[in-house]
Amino acid sequence: MIAGLLFLAFAFFAVAQAATVRNGGQTAADAAALGAAEDDRRQFFDGFLDAVEAARGWQDWLAAGTPLTGDGCGAAAHFADRNRSDLLTCDPVTRDGDLGYRVGIETRFDTGRTIVPGADNRTAKATATAVLRPRCVADGPDDGTGDDGTEGGGSEENGTGTGGDSTGGGTGDGSDDSDDSDENSAEEIRLRCDGEDLTIDPEHAGRDLKPSDLFSVVLVE
Repeated sequence: MIAGLLFLAFAFFAVAQAATVRNGGQTAADAAALGAAEDDRRQFFDGFLDAVEAARGWQDWLAAGTPLTGDGCGAAAHFADRNRSDLLTCDPVTRDGDLGYRVGIETRFDTGRTIVPGADNRTAKATATAVLRPRCVADGPDDGTGDDGTEGGGSEENGTGTGGDSTGGGTGDGSDDSDDSDENSAEEIRLRCDGEDLTIDPEHAGRDLKPSDLFSVVLVE
């Protein structure tokens, strides 16, 4: 009777130990996948700041739609190691248009010795997928180039009937509008992020923003 109870107790302990190893493995896989995607987030964020400073092309970085040649898998290996696991696989993936990574790990910790046949020193394997999702879109027109060009074309057509006056007026107004547009775009960038307004001062973007303000990183598998 007592021997049977002891066997059951040790068996339950072995089952619990195996579950602990599996859970630890899944935690390591999740951390590795998130670490890889967060490495890409940092690169997209840095690219966005550089583009804001150059005053062009920041919309492309904000969309986060172009695969990077960074070291996301290196980051995955780092986070797997921090959780006492080895990175087995790491592959860039796309899920619903979002860039990310699918990783596989194996734990370096195991179940130890048990009385359950075949359950001794068992490690765990796990997989996880994390993606990077843009949170923001440009609020309003990208710039005034298209509108200014349309206005310029109209003044030229009208100018065929009233040569000098129309040409002179059109040139002066066009240059003023262009200067105003350039000044406004340099002053601020207006974004819509998850339903909320975000205004960015290009001169202080690096100080006022965090990567998580523009991009989220989530587990999807």
